Amino acid sequence: MTAGAETDRPLTFMLVCGEPSGDQLGAQLMSALRTLGGSRIHIVGVGGTAMAAQGLQSLFPLDATAVMGLREVVPRIPAILARVRQAADYALNVRPDAVVLIDSPDFTHRIARRIKRLAPSIRTVNYVAPQVWATRAYRARKMAGYFDLVLALLPFEAPFFEKHGLHSVFVGHPVIERAALMKGGDALRTRLGIAADAPLLAVLPGSRASEIRFILPEFRAAVAQIALRIPGLVTLMPVVPHMAARVRAQTAGWPTPLHIVESEPDKFAAFDAADAALAASGTVTTELALARTPMVVGYKLGWLTYALIRPFVRVPYVTLVNLLLGREAVPELIQGRCAPKPLADAVIALLTDSNIRERQTADLAEAVHRLGQGAEAPSRRAARALLDFAGRRP
Repeated sequence: MTAGAETDRPLTFMLVCGEPSGDQLGAQLMSALRTLGGSRIHIVGVGGTAMAAQGLQSLFPLDATAVMGLREVVPRIPAILARVRQAADYALNVRPDAVVLIDSPDFTHRIARRIKRLAPSIRTVNYVAPQVWATRAYRARKMAGYFDLVLALLPFEAPFFEKHGLHSVFVGHPVIERAALMKGGDALRTRLGIAADAPLLAVLPGSRASEIRFILPEFRAAVAQIALRIPGLVTLMPVVPHMAARVRAQTAGWPTPLHIVESEPDKFAAFDAADAALAASGTVTTELALARTPMVVGYKLGWLTYALIRPFVRVPYVTLVNLLLGREAVPELIQGRCAPKPLADAVIALLTDSNIRERQTADLAEAVHRLGQGAEAPSRRAARALLDFAGRRP
C-alpha cells in the first residue's frame, strides 16, 4: 500500500462513554476527527445526547451505566455487564481501526479487557484515564495489558503512564474548548424573570443517581441557611435530561425561588449569570472555572464506598483547579465536611466578600491557563494523535 493510499484510506473509530461528562468529550472528539479526517472517518459506538447531536447512533442509552457508589452499582451489575458484553461484541464484529474508551473506568475498562482477551489485534485507546496516580499507581501497569494508548488530559500524566509501560500522549483538557460557550447570562435572567441585581447561586449536585441521593440533601439544607443571610437569593440548577425528573421530585418545596434548566446552552448561561456556585466535584468545576464563576465544592459518598476508597487516596485535593495550583484555591468540603453549615459559610463568604471573590477568580484564570487554554484545541490534538495512531499498520 502506498503512503498516499494509507493516508486516504477509510477509518472506523468506535467511541464508548458511560456517563454525561464523557459524552461531552466524545462529541468534541467526533467533531475534531471529522474536521481533520473528513469523509473518510466513520464513527460508531456508545454515547449520549451530545454525541447523538454529532450524528452517533448509540448502541444503547447511558441510563444503565451512569451510576456510582456500591449501593447504586450493585443492583445494576447484571445490566452493566450485559452492556459491557454488547459493546465489546460489537467491536469484535465491526473490527474498528481503534476503540476509544472515554472515562467511566469501571465500565469502559471492562470493555477494553474483554476486547483484548478475545481479539488482541484490535487497538484500544483510553481517553481520560483514571487518576491512578492519585490512588493506585500499580493499576497503570495493569492498564498496559489492555490499552495500547492513553490520551492524557493533564501534563504530568503522560510521563507517569510511559514509566509504567503504557504509551501516552498529552493532548490537554478538552473542557477548555467550552470557554466560548460560557455566555448568555443576562438573557437567561431576563427569560426566567430573575432581576439583574438579584443574588444568584448556581447549584450543581451532580449527574449520577448516587450524587443526587447523597449530595442534594446537603446542598438543599445549605441553601436554606444561605437564604437566611442573603436576602432575595435565587437559585439555578442545571441538570442532565435523564436526571431531570428525579431532581424535580427531590426539590419540591425548595427554600428559595428555583429554576431548573436542562439544555446545555442554558447550563452555560447559568454559569455566566451566577454570582457563585455550589457544585459537586467533577468536570463541572472546570467549566465553572472557565466561566470565572467562584465556587464551593462539596462531595459525599455512601459511608461504605468512602471507607473503601479513602485509604487509597494519595492526593490532597479532589478539585482539578486545586490540583493544578497545588493549594486550596477553591474550598473543598468532602464527606463529613460536606454539611449544611460549612457549605453555607463558604458560599456566603463568596457572595459577601469582594476580596475573596476576586482572589478566587484570579486563581481560576491561572488554573485553566495551565490546562492549555490559548494553545491548539485539546480535542483537535487528541484527534490528531488518534489519526496518527490508527493510521499505522499493526
